[in-house]
Amino acid sequence: MDNYFNQEREQLYQKLRAGEQGLSREEAEKRLQRYGANKLREGKKKGVVQVFLEQFFDLLVAILIVAAFISMLSGNIESTMVIFAVILLNAILGTVQHIKAEKSLDSLKALSSPSAKVIRDGEKLELPSEQVVPGDILLLEAGDLVAADGRILKNYSLQVNESSLTGESANVEKTDAVLAGEKIPLADRRNMVFSGSLVTYGRAEVLVCSTGMNTELGRIAELMNATKEKKTPLQVSLDAFSGRLALVIMLICGGVFLLSMYRSMPILDSLMFAVALAVAAIPEALGSIVTIVQAMGTQKMAKENAIMKELSAVESLGCVSVICSDKTGTLTQNKMTVKRLYADEKEYTVEEFSELPAWGVAPVWNYLFHGAVLANDSSIVEGRGIGDPTEYALLELVRKLGMDEKQMRVEYPRLGELPFDSDRKLMSTRHNFSGQSVLFTKGAVDVLLEKTDEIFTSAGIRRMTEEDREAILKKNQSFSENGLRVLAFAYRELGEVVALSSESEDNYVFLGLIAMIDPPREESKAAVEDAKKAGIRTIMITGDHKVTATAIAREIGIFEEGDLAVTGQELETMSERELEDTLLKISVYARVSPEHKIRIVNAWQKRGNIVAMTGDGVNDAPALKKADIGVAMGITGTEVSKDAAAMILADDNFATIIKAVANGRNVYRSIKNAIQFLLSGNMAGIFSVVYTSLAGLPVPFAPVHLLFINLLTDSLPAIAIGMEPAEKGLLEEAPRNPKEGIMTKEFMRNIMVQGGLIAVATMIAFHIGLRVGDAKTASTMAFATLTMARLFHGFNCRSRHSIFSLGFMSNPYSVAAFVAGMVLTGLVLCVPVLWRLFSIAPLTGRLIASSLGLAVLPTVLIQGFKIIRN
Repeated sequence: MDNYFNQEREQLYQKLRAGEQGLSREEAEKRLQRYGANKLREGKKKGVVQVFLEQFFDLLVAILIVAAFISMLSGNIESTMVIFAVILLNAILGTVQHIKAEKSLDSLKALSSPSAKVIRDGEKLELPSEQVVPGDILLLEAGDLVAADGRILKNYSLQVNESSLTGESANVEKTDAVLAGEKIPLADRRNMVFSGSLVTYGRAEVLVCSTGMNTELGRIAELMNATKEKKTPLQVSLDAFSGRLALVIMLICGGVFLLSMYRSMPILDSLMFAVALAVAAIPEALGSIVTIVQAMGTQKMAKENAIMKELSAVESLGCVSVICSDKTGTLTQNKMTVKRLYADEKEYTVEEFSELPAWGVAPVWNYLFHGAVLANDSSIVEGRGIGDPTEYALLELVRKLGMDEKQMRVEYPRLGELPFDSDRKLMSTRHNFSGQSVLFTKGAVDVLLEKTDEIFTSAGIRRMTEEDREAILKKNQSFSENGLRVLAFAYRELGEVVALSSESEDNYVFLGLIAMIDPPREESKAAVEDAKKAGIRTIMITGDHKVTATAIAREIGIFEEGDLAVTGQELETMSERELEDTLLKISVYARVSPEHKIRIVNAWQKRGNIVAMTGDGVNDAPALKKADIGVAMGITGTEVSKDAAAMILADDNFATIIKAVANGRNVYRSIKNAIQFLLSGNMAGIFSVVYTSLAGLPVPFAPVHLLFINLLTDSLPAIAIGMEPAEKGLLEEAPRNPKEGIMTKEFMRNIMVQGGLIAVATMIAFHIGLRVGDAKTASTMAFATLTMARLFHGFNCRSRHSIFSLGFMSNPYSVAAFVAGMVLTGLVLCVPVLWRLFSIAPLTGRLIASSLGLAVLPTVLIQGFKIIRN
């Protein structure tokens, strides 16, 4: 992009082939054809049908589809319908989640003004902003949304809010002067305006330099299109696991089919049994359960002001090891507050000053506070500040000190004014005060001191000495180093004045300094400390100045001894290797651009970290997408940032992120426990079938048995496990390693051992049935034992701790799922009308009791081991 900010007006006219009279209508039409409409291009999005079909591109789903067709060919329509119902349900759930199509570009388009005022052929025209072209003369005034990027030709006290692009909360005072230098950060290009920003004060004439996708807003749109979303660690782990599981299941089912054929079982029956085993072995409800558990987690988070847009992002929170947080509004209150006062050669905090006895008798303070109120364009209406945040912070100060700013303005009305100007850096207003015509002025310390001859103290007004100036400048530097924004105040008596001019701003009497800050939220410091305990590094990334950002970061515990603060310009000079070497030391990034934010996030991700990124502006959107967890502000955030993010903070509070991390860790743990329950139970069924096949025994389960067990035990108990309350100490553990899959050695060992114990109990019941009855009785005993054992096993999978330390009723859903499962199993075993449907042989009370005793035995052993281990 050309450096329009460092070129003279004539150079710009020549380069863009434009002039003061604007373009001709014919030339504007030609340029519209050449450059295209002044709007943002949309990225190609997936349709609903495509998203829906993609849900079936999974190996386990393919196996289930094959199983359904084989079941249909064998005449088992019920099984076919059940399998297809489960597959369809999963596909619908997946589509609903994925079809939350990216609305970022739509929101970016909405930021563009619907119309624009331009000069063409020397006439002022209003036309749709889409028709603005490079070379147009754009007319701006307060309230306008800037339609395109442009260079300011004529400036009349223009102020623009660019916070959505630069991240800086304060209005930017613009100038029409040429800026020196080749590389100037976006936030410091004060002679440029940018598409999508808001004019808050003054007016200007602007030469349009870039439109559409060539604007800064367009570059952000390109970044968002180029940024690919990452799969969550759980998705990666489950994808890898699904592939391995599918291969193992196919091999086992193929072996069982061949063994059945070897034992002279009819081909169709052998095939049907192998298919039933595949259906039983595949945890087809896994996807639904993961989604449901994540949904439960999102509901809990929503109650704590963390709104999750993407369910899959919930478990990623458990892996977060770095949080890149914006400063304004997230770590701070987004509200300027006066912290320190300096006058009469003394410094006070607001609290200290308010406790001084009879402070109002000191004339200097009386003049200072009246100046703060009278040379002020803001107001407080119904408790809400209207206008510049710095100015209404002054009004809140005098209110806090017991004065009535409205009464002051009524008593001393404004008789004249010199509005704030970016060149003068001063604002002045004239009033009849104490019987004199007085000019109150506020502004930059260094500028006002140059125009000051005297100083007001408790001893009266006297000439200002060099020592006085040095003391004031030293105090200003001290305030600035602590992140405070400083305003200087002075006044002069005018006598008879016809009209105010810039020459009137001279020969002042110095009154004092008022220093303010956007203070940290009270809970931010504790939240940052909690993040440290949880092994999470907090990084501040802001568009604010380095000194201010560092001071705030130090106060809340982000910036510590030995840490570094880096500006966007300094970051640009770093090579990838240099950034990699210093990354761990950098706690604060100031004055950064969208590309910088993406680079920072990418650098941490290259180290294997899971990164959460907060933001509220358009400039944050690409980084929000790039991060593993994009976190947008619900109150101050733009629609663009909310659409790009995975999580929205309803209260714009950093502390809410830490609560969400704790919830995310619990969700992942619950999902893992549910998976352990599903796989260990399924493994018990596989072990049982393999054992009987190798031993030459009758088939232990009818296909309908396996389907019933699958539907009963793979649903409610697993969901109940996913709703387990969080255990204490979650935030005292280190973040989960995202490279560590679910299938760890310990996890697989637990599945094998627990599945093996349930299989042993099931096979004992099977042998008892063979001894006292026939193959159907043995099959019924095995079915009853496996079903009830898996229901009992739900209590084992709630936690790594024993059920006695947890408490049975700490998760009432688990108890309810167990009771419901036992009731349904009892109905199948005891109601004669259901025996034929479920291939059940009548069992005596003694045999049912035996099955129940064997079913509870694995749980007794597992719980005993947990008690001993813990």
